[in-house]
This record gives sequence, C-alpha cells and structure tokens, in this order.
Amino acid sequence: MRYVKWTFYTILFVLLFGLLHYTLPQHDVVRVVNTYQERQDLDDWTRIFWAKPDDQSTGLINRDVQFIQTVQKKTWLLGFIRRDAEGVMVYRNEDTGWSWPPYFKFDTASLQTEADDLRSTRESPKWAVITHYGWRNELFSAFPNAIAIREVESPDVVVIPWFNIFFFVFAITVILFIRAMWRQFRERSVDPVLESAGDAWDRADAQIDDTRGRFRRWLDSWKRKPKGPVK
Repeated sequence: MRYVKWTFYTILFVLLFGLLHYTLPQHDVVRVVNTYQERQDLDDWTRIFWAKPDDQSTGLINRDVQFIQTVQKKTWLLGFIRRDAEGVMVYRNEDTGWSWPPYFKFDTASLQTEADDLRSTRESPKWAVITHYGWRNELFSAFPNAIAIREVESPDVVVIPWFNIFFFVFAITVILFIRAMWRQFRERSVDPVLESAGDAWDRADAQIDDTRGRFRRWLDSWKRKPKGPVK
C-alpha cells in the first residue's frame, strides 16, 4: 500500500511540474537570425501544442503560423546557469486570445515586426530576451510560443523571473492558508464528530457484548445439570 501511495504522489508531482513548466513564462537570451511564415497542418492530436485564438480557427485543419528563428545561449538547471555554448531555437508567434494559457496575447503582428527589427549576424550581433511558454519538440513539431521580445546590451544579462517567484510565493501561501483552515475545521468539527461516533460505537459494542453474555447465561440455565452420585 505504501508503494501505491508514493507512486500516486510521484505521478501527481510529475504531471503538476510538467503543467507548470509548460505554462509559466520562461526567458531566453537569443540572437534573431530570421523570421518567416509557414502553413501548419492541425488535423491530428498535436493540435494541443498550437494556440486557439478564436472559435473559427478550431474548425480549420491548417493555418499560417509565423515563426522566429534564433541562436540561443544554452543554459543549465532550467535556465538558472548560463553556458558559453550556443544552440538554435525556433519560436512560433501566435495570439493566445482568451484561451489557455491566459496570456491574453493579441499583438502577433507587432511582435513579428519587433523580431524583424532585431535580426542580426554573427559578426554584428544584436541580443534580445524573448519571453515564451511551451516546449520545443522536433518529433511532434512543437514550438514554444513567443510572448514578448526586448533588446539587451549583451548576452550576459541576468533575467530574474519575477512573475514565477511571485506565483510560487502566492501558491505556497494559499496552500498553507488552506491547510491551516482545514486543520482548524477538522479540530472543531470533524474530530469531535469522529470521537462522538467512536464513543457511540464503543457503547454499542459493550451493549452487544452484555446482551450476548446474558443470552449465553440464559442458554446455560436450560442445560441439563449433571446428576450427583447415587447413594
């Protein structure tokens, strides 16, 4: 039973971690090398990796999507430690509208123009911080969705994820508050009811034992008593 419980907790933690890692904003230091537009098919289960900006798009099997090609500074530990190596990263640029995740992005055209303006070469680089959510998966043709882009002076800029910090502080505070409320409710309402039910069960059990004992004594009284020796 213990292994089943820890397996359940592990699966729950992995699913929650994956949801948060996909949804929460991340920041990459990049150099924009190109932007383009391409028609994407949306007729299979990988549609979940694409935005749904309006009701009309949900009925389409393909649509034009804008992309931003970049050279990215590689990192360790989910972006906390920056490396000297570089790698390529391609972002999609789609409006999220009012759908999930709730970024309420409606400025795809403006963001694409900003990215075009930041295009540069290796000899004369322009560095930028691009904010995005989602994952890059070549097997499923999944791309992170760019939310914002801004120019920075060098690739060594330190980006503090303030939103994520505030989110986790808020989430932990809410969890602790709910836990305190539940413990107080349990002490005031649940525990007394359980104790009362336990006392009632003990009294009923004692009464049953007493009734069973009287019944056995009554049966014993009807048993034939052994006769004494004949004189």
